[in-house]
Amino acid sequence: MGSSSNGYSVFLLLFAVVVATASASNFYQDFDLTWGDNRAKIFNGGQLLSLSLDQTSGSGFQSKKEYLFGRIDMQLKLVAGNSAGTVTAYYLSSQGSTHDEIDFEFLGNLSGDPYILHTNVFTQGKGNREQQFYLWFDPTRNFHSYSIIWTARHIIFLVDNVPIRLFKNAESMGVPFPKNQPMRIYSSLWNADDWATRGGLVKTDWSKAPFTAYYRNFRANSSTPTSSFSDSTFQTQELDSYSRRRLRWVQKNFMIYNYCTDLKRFPQGVPPECKHSRFNL
Repeated sequence: MGSSSNGYSVFLLLFAVVVATASASNFYQDFDLTWGDNRAKIFNGGQLLSLSLDQTSGSGFQSKKEYLFGRIDMQLKLVAGNSAGTVTAYYLSSQGSTHDEIDFEFLGNLSGDPYILHTNVFTQGKGNREQQFYLWFDPTRNFHSYSIIWTARHIIFLVDNVPIRLFKNAESMGVPFPKNQPMRIYSSLWNADDWATRGGLVKTDWSKAPFTAYYRNFRANSSTPTSSFSDSTFQTQELDSYSRRRLRWVQKNFMIYNYCTDLKRFPQGVPPECKHSRFNL
């Protein structure tokens, strides 16, 4: 497959082929509405899903299937206007006190102020690997794609197919990595005004309720615990130089928090993967 210059294109093409093997996205078939009563809705023949939050309750859904490695894509249109105090979470997770988890969380803000995209990776019940970003667009005006690529070697977070974070397997350094527990896809819209916006200083304005987020174009590859996708190229493909430049562009211009540089939080020393940048970008 030649030089690294086309490596990432091949990588994405492989995922496109796998995704193409999945059945057409249909929220009725792929997800269960799990809480919030009628605040969670599926419509347009299963092509569109919405979650709403009011002063009584938020809402959420989860996938019917579990996944062990693969690529997950979802298009979201976030709560518009004054979304301060609200959190829209979209993530992969297993269950139990030693669960694994791969997180996107969108922290609302006052009208005109940017959303914060919060990412985290949990392994065996322990997280504390947060990176946060502003987005380079208004995520409330149109739908945008948010994707997770998960292999035994790394986790890549993407926004509109642009990599924003790479978390590599650093088990060789004693850092646990999520690779054994199948995970479901979850999403929820809920009130977190005790911490979500400016550390809890800005509260939810319930006069603006209900707050609503929309979902469409879910895609997942065919990897499940009983039929894992183990193609060696899929498992070993790395980001090429162009994709790494895009990743650095995002991190230079839009990253607003990185646990690896938070020395006050880790006075005894940052986590071991932070000492070797090739493991955690």
